[in-house]
Amino acid sequence: MKKWVMLFVSSLMIFVLSGCLYPDEKLVKNQVAYKDQLAAAQTAVNQYQENNGGLLPIKTRDMDTPIYQKYPIDFNKLIPKYMQEPPGTAFESGGVFTYVLIDAETNPTVKLIDLRIAEQIRDVKIRIKAYKYPPFKDMLAKGIFTIDYKKLGYEDEPYVISPFSGKNLPLVINHEGEVFVDYAADLYEALQKKDHSYKPGDDILPILMDGSDFVPAYALPYTIDPKTDEPIFLEK
Repeated sequence: MKKWVMLFVSSLMIFVLSGCLYPDEKLVKNQVAYKDQLAAAQTAVNQYQENNGGLLPIKTRDMDTPIYQKYPIDFNKLIPKYMQEPPGTAFESGGVFTYVLIDAETNPTVKLIDLRIAEQIRDVKIRIKAYKYPPFKDMLAKGIFTIDYKKLGYEDEPYVISPFSGKNLPLVINHEGEVFVDYAADLYEALQKKDHSYKPGDDILPILMDGSDFVPAYALPYTIDPKTDEPIFLEK
């Protein structure tokens, strides 16, 4: 009983925090097409870098931070000289995106992370913590499993909406209990539609960013199956 009381309180806190994260007065800004805001952020980053000896306006993250989450833009360094305020769609303005940089050392490019994905993962992780043990179900690859949601109290399996295709993507869990998005469906589609030179053993996640404003956040590495040419988890 105590475990489920804690679970209810944790879920309630997420609901309240989500309401605070996206207050009503910000909804109009969040409906604005993000393309122009992304371009404005890119211009500001370029100008900052040019005026500061190649330095980038980013927040400090640990070295082991996943690469697509490693370089979030620090808008405090851009305001007011390079931007009047953060983009309306940015988290800092109550929006649903984190603005990040990829190719930071060679060609700093502004991309987006959808925070709604992070919220869904956070909810699942809270339930796992309350359950105390990783609820492994079926093994997908070495150290990677589907999740037994019934043990966590879910009636329906949660999912995230892909920023690349709009598809419902499942979540997976590794042997350490960390939760990730399974981008296999998006990768399969991208491999079929886009020209590429990937070989078995290559990390194929970058193909998702080709022509997209988003990064594949909260993902495990994938490669190509040498037998089927389909995406599989890249085992280290």
